[in-house]
Amino acid sequence: MNRNKHTKIVATLSDKTSNPEFISKLYEAGMNVVRINTAHQTPETALQLVNDVRAVSDSLAILLDTKGPEVRTKNIAEPIPVKKGDRLLIKGGDGESNKDVFYVDYPGFANDVTVDRSVLIDDGELELKVEAVRDDALEVIVVNDGEIKNRKSINVPGVSFALPAISPKDEMFIEWAVDNDLDFIAHSFVRNKEDVLAVQEILDRKGSKIKIIAKIENLDGVNNVDEILDYAYGIMVARGDLGIEIPAEKIPGVQRHIIRRCVKRKKPVIIATQMLHTMIQNPRPTRAEVSDVANAIYARTDAIMLSGETAYGSYPVEAVETMTRIAMEVEKSKDRRNDLPVPRLDGEVPAFLSEAAVMAAEELDVRAIVTDTLTGRTARYLAAFRSGRPVYAKCHTGKVKRELALSYGIHASEIIVKKNKDKLVKHALRGLVEEGCLAEEDKVVYVGGSFGVGGGTSFMEIAEVGQLTRKNKSDQGANNK
Repeated sequence: MNRNKHTKIVATLSDKTSNPEFISKLYEAGMNVVRINTAHQTPETALQLVNDVRAVSDSLAILLDTKGPEVRTKNIAEPIPVKKGDRLLIKGGDGESNKDVFYVDYPGFANDVTVDRSVLIDDGELELKVEAVRDDALEVIVVNDGEIKNRKSINVPGVSFALPAISPKDEMFIEWAVDNDLDFIAHSFVRNKEDVLAVQEILDRKGSKIKIIAKIENLDGVNNVDEILDYAYGIMVARGDLGIEIPAEKIPGVQRHIIRRCVKRKKPVIIATQMLHTMIQNPRPTRAEVSDVANAIYARTDAIMLSGETAYGSYPVEAVETMTRIAMEVEKSKDRRNDLPVPRLDGEVPAFLSEAAVMAAEELDVRAIVTDTLTGRTARYLAAFRSGRPVYAKCHTGKVKRELALSYGIHASEIIVKKNKDKLVKHALRGLVEEGCLAEEDKVVYVGGSFGVGGGTSFMEIAEVGQLTRKNKSDQGANNK
């Protein structure tokens, strides 16, 4: 895989196109995380995807995307064509949809929506205007020509539905993810901390350490992003539904705001939806799409995501290669004056050392920053300061290695546990030399702990790789006095 790219790439896969050979091509092109969308998968097809991914590399993280609290059309046997000016009814609950009335899967729909609200169907492709509210139905007028299809999304900007955070299908898939040792749960339509805690409760019940990524795709999520970050591992800015819930012209500002909040909290952030949308059918992106990807990286996102481009598009490998090229070009030209402030809390030694390491790497022109990490915390802190140098994180478990697949600039690999600090440093550096990441004459910044595995980050050392690997324990002890 490409070791020169700092920005991580999440790619959505489907059972219809997935196989180890295909996944391997995406991995070599720059894919770091595989996304599985449960809206289009069964446990059986998803398991085949997981097995295919693991056959390629144990460094690829797997992210499972839940349905979350959303409203969709239902019981539509054939698409219902509508014309501007047509009138029809919307009802919640069960019933057969037809040209005069169609149903949605939220029984209380008519109770929560008021007159003059816009009802948007299929990511805003079709707009209906509410003219009257009946006891069990909304009377609407069609604003533009289109079709009403089955199982399509329903959005009503400005309305927060009293939906449960987790559907029965979500709970089943979350438990399935635990049973199959996945790395991330991306929970859709997160509105507040309670939605995150609902997922966490299931994970706790199952004794799982899977990390939660909160998908922000409505106004509630934007307004509550700080409390959501208190409980989520990271954030995904899902701009598809978000662009329907709030005016499209506000999306760039919201995106930048959320990136800033995540960087400040030292938590990974993903920018998603329609980043290279035209590459679903075309071999090259538009200039606007290239700028969109570049601007997300300039704004300091950790990761960028592909959806239909890799799930069912005609040019999936080319889409990942394009993202990789854009990322590498932007990363070379980033102005450090645009870096975001990352606060250090009192007594937060890992954050202090991480900032010092990044500053030293720039000022002293070192080849890389190296750290060993038990939980991934120090590596995530290093990512938050957005070093222009690669950060090689030697992890003591494969789980932590894959969790760092979402963190900017972190190149994670496993290391055999060594309790002695001197041996740990040597072992980590020698491994990187053997992997071709470093040479003996390269100068590095090493951030580690003086008290063995799990003892916490406590020191920073700057030297050539060869000097650090040749040092004996007595030298190490003398230098620490």
